[in-house]
Amino acid sequence: MPANDDQHKRMPYQYSQPTEASADIVVPNAIPEDERVWVPQAENVDFRPLCLNASQGYWVNLLRVRKSGVLSRHRHPNPVHGMVLKGQWRYLEHDWVATEGSYVYEPPGETHTLVVDDDVEEMITLFQVNGVMYYVDPWGEHLGFEDVFTKIDMCRKHYESCGLGREYVDQFIR
Repeated sequence: MPANDDQHKRMPYQYSQPTEASADIVVPNAIPEDERVWVPQAENVDFRPLCLNASQGYWVNLLRVRKSGVLSRHRHPNPVHGMVLKGQWRYLEHDWVATEGSYVYEPPGETHTLVVDDDVEEMITLFQVNGVMYYVDPWGEHLGFEDVFTKIDMCRKHYESCGLGREYVDQFIR
């Protein structure tokens, strides 16, 4: 093993990467200027895929909300990570508010009701969702679900209909 000295600090790694490793994903302008990149999820609710990992069952996306009110009530059997990039939101079940710059960890098994308050014009949050998200009523009755495969399907349909092409989503799938 060569010595770690100053002359090697800026030298790239000298060995090949694993053959089976997935390709990197680099998304310039993650908050896109082209509105077609945002995938409609509900009225005034869109998401922008960043990584749709079908082999491991998780997705990373930007969620954009341009309305106030209750967005959804859902349960996560796996952890979720979030970072608020713009605006703010909260859960009815907690007394905290996720404001711009906040990081949120949602533990496995939690059920919560996402709310965007009236004074918020636009909210954008980066989420990593692991596994499935179950939509439920206030008593926990199942109303629907989302997973990485439903997200991919939504993207394919939207990108085909807006002219970007069904295959546009392929760049985000691993």
